Amino acid sequence: MKIRSQLTLLFSLITGGLLLIFALFIYFSAASDRREASFKHVRAEAMIRAKVLLEWGVEAAALQAIYLQSREMQSGVEVAIYDSGFNLLYHDAEELDFVQETPRMIRDILSAGELRFVQEGWEVLGIAYHHAGEDYVLTAAAYDHTGRQGLMSLLWNLSLAWVVAVLITFVAGWYFAGRVLRPVSRMAEKAGEISASHMHLRLGEGRGQDELAGLAMTFNKMLDRLEDSFDAQREFVSNVAHELRTPLSAISGEVELALSRKDLPEQSRKAFTKLLQDVRRLSRLSTGLMDLAKSSYEAHQVSLGSCRLDEEIMEARRELLREQPDYRISIQLDEQLDDEDAITVKANPYLLRLALGNLMENACKFSEDRSARVILETKGANGPPEIIVEDRGVGIEESELPKLFQPFFRGSNSGMSEGSGIGLSLVQRIMRLHQVDLHIDSRPGEGTRVHMRWREKPGRQK
Repeated sequence: MKIRSQLTLLFSLITGGLLLIFALFIYFSAASDRREASFKHVRAEAMIRAKVLLEWGVEAAALQAIYLQSREMQSGVEVAIYDSGFNLLYHDAEELDFVQETPRMIRDILSAGELRFVQEGWEVLGIAYHHAGEDYVLTAAAYDHTGRQGLMSLLWNLSLAWVVAVLITFVAGWYFAGRVLRPVSRMAEKAGEISASHMHLRLGEGRGQDELAGLAMTFNKMLDRLEDSFDAQREFVSNVAHELRTPLSAISGEVELALSRKDLPEQSRKAFTKLLQDVRRLSRLSTGLMDLAKSSYEAHQVSLGSCRLDEEIMEARRELLREQPDYRISIQLDEQLDDEDAITVKANPYLLRLALGNLMENACKFSEDRSARVILETKGANGPPEIIVEDRGVGIEESELPKLFQPFFRGSNSGMSEGSGIGLSLVQRIMRLHQVDLHIDSRPGEGTRVHMRWREKPGRQK
């Protein structure tokens, strides 16, 4: 919308500026033509008075009487005739004497031959006139009411036309800018939907005959390459982890068989015990890598069904306690959760239990008493459910919080327990796949709280 406004404003300013220049050119051309026509008219009237008085010999009083009698019918030109000695020979209306001639003005007119100027809106003309070997000076002045009214009318018409034209240009510019930018907006919206979990989406290429279509095709080709790279990466991790599990299981079985022998020397028993721990650690790492690859699937590749959060929490707790019987995990359910639909969400049960199990395991193993608490609640009536996993353990440094979701990152408290650094990265990917907001609050020495809040309204899948 901002670009559309800027383009419309720019288009309107350019068009308005051009129209303004055009209007000013017309106005000033008309004003110049009016002034030139007025001076020509004044000159013609002055020459007529001079011919009648000096060449035809009509008396000044008779000429003045004729002028005064037909003044309303005349054009309103006031003419005065002087000789070279500044003696007034004739004046249309001495009581008006608008020009107020002076000896210096007479001399300037005689010297220049003709003098033009505007005085209080009147066009004033001074002419040197030669007759019978004598020099005379004609002064004439007129106020062009008709021409000035026409010029003012032209100014108003041009101003109104300019305003209307600019408004029409703005509306047209807004419309056409919207049409031009609509494909770009659609491309931006579609590009915003493309992410690592929605890599299958592509931009619309239209008919493929313009620059935008070319950009969309180039972008789609890049997405094809990225999707192939992501798929190859996931497949590689999954295959490697799967191939590692078979020999690791075999080694683990052989080591356990060796440890079951009662005649095994103590030194060998210690070595085999350490070997079994390392093998199990590698097995957990390979399992984590497989789960990490699964969590990177596209949303459309993961089957989602109706899951009750309380049941999934219980199942994740049961699976964890089966492997770690010394852990203590308490579950707190909101008393308001009497409606089954309020805690039923669309999810993949395996991945959801995997994420919950990782969070519970982290909470227990970084607490001295190996305990954790899981809270299931909702925010308001029919609000989205929220799961909180908290502990009273060592906590996390504030500087390490932004790095927690990086694969294989281990914080400064990693000395308390073994791990691969995959757990939280795995949890984040699973929660992102399920449209769940994940947030961690932690203070060193006080413990950690992990919040998982669903974005969508709960309810059974239809």
